[in-house]
Amino acid sequence: MTVQEMKKAACEAIDKHRQDLLDLAASIESEPELGYKEFKTAAKIKKVLDELGFKYQDEVAITGIVTPVEGRNHNAKVAVMGELDAVLVPDCPTADPVTHAAHCCGHNAQATCVVGVAYALAETGIMKELDGDIVLMHVPSEEFVELEYRKGLIDQGLISCIGGKQEFIKLGVFDDIDAMIMQHSGMVKEENGKLIYGNPGGEGGLGFVGRMVKYTGKACHAAAPWNGINALKAANVGMMAIDAQRETFPPADNVRVHPIVTKGGDLVNVVPSEVKIETYVRANNTDGILNAAEKVDRSFKAGADAIGAQVEITKMAGYMCPVDCPPLKSLVCDNMIQLWGEEHVDPIGFGGSTDASDVAHVVPTVHARVGGAAGTGHGADYKIADPDMAILDASKILVCSAIDLLANGAEKALQIKKEWQPPMTKEEYLSKWLGL
Repeated sequence: MTVQEMKKAACEAIDKHRQDLLDLAASIESEPELGYKEFKTAAKIKKVLDELGFKYQDEVAITGIVTPVEGRNHNAKVAVMGELDAVLVPDCPTADPVTHAAHCCGHNAQATCVVGVAYALAETGIMKELDGDIVLMHVPSEEFVELEYRKGLIDQGLISCIGGKQEFIKLGVFDDIDAMIMQHSGMVKEENGKLIYGNPGGEGGLGFVGRMVKYTGKACHAAAPWNGINALKAANVGMMAIDAQRETFPPADNVRVHPIVTKGGDLVNVVPSEVKIETYVRANNTDGILNAAEKVDRSFKAGADAIGAQVEITKMAGYMCPVDCPPLKSLVCDNMIQLWGEEHVDPIGFGGSTDASDVAHVVPTVHARVGGAAGTGHGADYKIADPDMAILDASKILVCSAIDLLANGAEKALQIKKEWQPPMTKEEYLSKWLGL
């Protein structure tokens, strides 16, 4: 088969399974799970993989699934990735009534579109025409949340990293991968009178580090507060000190600091003796992140000093700033244009804030955006309004890009591998960013 014949066959297979894919996405949405807890979601995906006859490795980083699919030759290896986890949005209509998890970021569509690629690979015979392998990856825990819970998993030795892709890197899942492509559901936008359906991603997003902060004071009766040390007051002073720092953040760094109090005390008539805070420190460059984080740490310490409390700051490596791989980005962009037409594609794109950026530091990576969502990301009104675009079109873009990379001796994948210089080796990433 020619490249175009392979693409046509793959797209037809995806269309054939339209209802299967939409049903799977809806089923995942109906039982949302937070990171490293996506057991029901993984089971639903494995059920389809079993039906298609694929062999896979499961329980990778607790709930992840890695499905290798071999080509006729093994000149290169391309990963096609989707994410499993939800976020916490209690007032979302589809939120879990117990956990409050909800798919308000579209990962139910994203995980499903990788299954769309699986249908195309299983039912067309195109792998016998490709000179490289495709590895389907369903990765847990993209959302950097529930830091205390995940710190517990680290302490138990079950994981080493907060983010699922970080854990995949550490486990060696990417050691033999020559390129990684994935996409995220986004919104259709109107620009200059044209509807933009998607983009191939890019730079310009924010990286971040995480902080868990625990203030310890001294409990006493709230009617006699002079006998205690109020940990909540210490936390308030610390957060006010952060606010006082904001004008010192250089505008060019685009710094964002947004703490939440996860524990504010125990009883209203007891002076709070333990208060817990989680926060990110974001910026658009690594030096900006680290400089802002130093000021944030000083501010938290100042709150403790002012009130006479103790403070414990747990530093966590967050996600790195996005980096581009222009040739891979151009290839994915071309497949968007073939599907939608040039007038509906923004070739520049935006990097976002995701652990795909960590992968991009060690492997050529594209984290594209495909329309179909509506509402506010991580908001109660978020939904997949156009599943044909968010799931079927996304599946087609991914599989067609993989075909381009691995056809004709895998020449395009090999060319990208030859010309691309990774910003970091795996060892540098693990030591310098993750501190492992």
